[in-house]
Amino acid sequence: MKIICIANNYAQHAKEINHEVPDKPVFFLKPDSAILRNNNPFFMPGFSNEIHHEVELVLKINRLGKGIQEKFAHRYYNEIGIGIDFTAIDLQRNCKEKGLPWEIAKAFDSSAAIGVKFIDKTNLPDINNINFHLDVNGSMVQYGCSADMHFKFDELIAYTSNFMTLRTGDLIYTGTPPEVSTIKHGDRLKAYLENELLLDFLIK
Repeated sequence: MKIICIANNYAQHAKEINHEVPDKPVFFLKPDSAILRNNNPFFMPGFSNEIHHEVELVLKINRLGKGIQEKFAHRYYNEIGIGIDFTAIDLQRNCKEKGLPWEIAKAFDSSAAIGVKFIDKTNLPDINNINFHLDVNGSMVQYGCSADMHFKFDELIAYTSNFMTLRTGDLIYTGTPPEVSTIKHGDRLKAYLENELLLDFLIK
């Protein structure tokens, strides 16, 4: 199982980090050891002093596919969930300044929190207009809607499948909306897909 993460897929987030919205999807990978399940706490790593939260809609791939045409991409997922891509932003900043890869800032253990369940897409009124948000300590800190994604779900599946085979159980983190910020010890994070709470865990 692999985790494919899409970068700069919301124009406002790209703007806040001084990036342009790309003309093609940009993605990176996390290993399966990055998954944080079952609302287990996230333990702050000792190698970073600045971890950011990035709440995202997550697609779960349901069948094997390679070189998928966009018009058929909807067949390759039945469920949508929510996750948080944790980023060691201080490490990432340093790597970017030196022109180095930045897996150490993105692919570390427990850096991909995933909701306790996925929602069947047929139970959502409009998959192109899904609302989701993240609360930290009872206050909303990020809000997003799939309508604001630069590249839609089917585009992401088709594009990434040109480069690597998608397998059953693979996860695609589809990008984060604006207002990412730093987490700290003792924070409680709650992530909602529409009005359903799918993530609720502590930072330790």
